[in-house]
Amino acid sequence: MAHKKGPEKALELLRYLPRINQFNVFPNREEKKTLSKARGQHGGGTYGHGNKGSKQRCSYPRIGFEGYYKPFYLKMPSEFYYSKLSQKRQYPPLSLRDLQLMIDLGRIDASEPIDLTTICNTKAYKMNPIEKHFGVHLTDEGADEFTAKVNIEVQHAKETVIAAVERNGGVITNAYYDIDSVTALFNPQKFFEKGIPIPLRKLPPEDAVAFYTDPKSRGYLADPEKIADERLSLAQKYGYNLPDISKDEDYEMLVTRKDPRQVFFGLEPGWLVNLADEVILKPTDEVLQSYYNS
Repeated sequence: MAHKKGPEKALELLRYLPRINQFNVFPNREEKKTLSKARGQHGGGTYGHGNKGSKQRCSYPRIGFEGYYKPFYLKMPSEFYYSKLSQKRQYPPLSLRDLQLMIDLGRIDASEPIDLTTICNTKAYKMNPIEKHFGVHLTDEGADEFTAKVNIEVQHAKETVIAAVERNGGVITNAYYDIDSVTALFNPQKFFEKGIPIPLRKLPPEDAVAFYTDPKSRGYLADPEKIADERLSLAQKYGYNLPDISKDEDYEMLVTRKDPRQVFFGLEPGWLVNLADEVILKPTDEVLQSYYNS
């Protein structure tokens, strides 16, 4: 059998070899040769590295070097208390004295339920969700001066604050809001102008479930019957007569509470508020309705 000629052999190889492209074609290595420049040409013998010192030896200091002094990251002591501080939830304080002052000045209407939006709209309480602020911490400073009857919802309040509010016939609730809900409550107008639906409030994290389900802390997930028993028990502990809110003329206002998944009073999750046309758009898709109603 005669040997195949060059063109025939080349065509036969092309039938089985991969197509030629820019990824499998390499330049001829013999064509490109790097020529080293002789030392001392053009009147220089240091190749542009200067004469002696760090410029010639390229011994530049490392990034963060502070000139043979102790670096800043070793000057600060390391303590366990500051572990993951940037990830912890922050609750800026608000005293009962400041709350009473806001009510007296007319910045807060005590005849309506008070939540985070009401407090932020006074412009006297400073908070910022960007700085991990998750709501209001109501403190007992000025508890003896507090005389208002309110239905207030905060994110953290201890026993003395609860006693000061309930002594005047008021109602207090500790409720959790995730950071998306806090952002919406912090500035509702700015949130509605974005044109996004009202978020579904998430449940509290694992480390906060015990607090928000405890009737002693007036958690929003606690049993209402147990909360009524704890109201009477707290009144006996601090020695004041507990007013009967069922006979109060403001009973409907005092018992008004949000749903555990609700963010705004009177608005349901999933609704979209159009400020320009002054209309509320509600979801019609079955998947969205089942999600926001869950």
